[in-house]
Amino acid sequence: MTDQPETAAHHRPPRRRPTRPRVRPISYRQACAYISAHHQQLERPQGHTFSLGLTSHAGHLIGVAMVGRPDARHHDDGLTAEVTRLATDGPRNAYSVLLAAAWRVARRMGYQRMITYTRTDRPAAGLQAAGWKVITETPPTRGRNRLSRHPAPRGTGDSTRTRWQITTEDWRTRTEAADRVPRWARDGQDPR
Repeated sequence: MTDQPETAAHHRPPRRRPTRPRVRPISYRQACAYISAHHQQLERPQGHTFSLGLTSHAGHLIGVAMVGRPDARHHDDGLTAEVTRLATDGPRNAYSVLLAAAWRVARRMGYQRMITYTRTDRPAAGLQAAGWKVITETPPTRGRNRLSRHPAPRGTGDSTRTRWQITTEDWRTRTEAADRVPRWARDGQDPR
């Protein structure tokens, strides 16, 4: 060891990293209030399984993801969850952070697949960044707003929508095995 005096260069203050936004669970009421303030196209959903909020370092809510059962009955198999609403103030990477967090929570709850829908005229870089894949595009339909029904419009029936999904490895092997079984065997009918 030397007896040289320590210089100021040896005692640089540590650089502080900017605090990242945090994901936390929020109530249905908080999520609906945020959605109605920042997502004018759609009304609040009827219910949810869970909701996540993205908060700034000051504790202000800057984004919300609401997850529930799938709207389409043929997707509601007990192993599929749907991101029904997603809205942010526009911070960088907020969509992908919320989507990734929602998928982590859903997997821990036992879900094997998560789906969501976007309008084709909207950018979907956040979904791609979070690892979601395009499954199909659905044409515009009148859906529930047929003449025989009288519910309020939901705001998505007049545009083409893209369905996205993310799955676990268990889901992929299960669906691949089901694809290898002949249809008559799945239906329980013998062709003879």
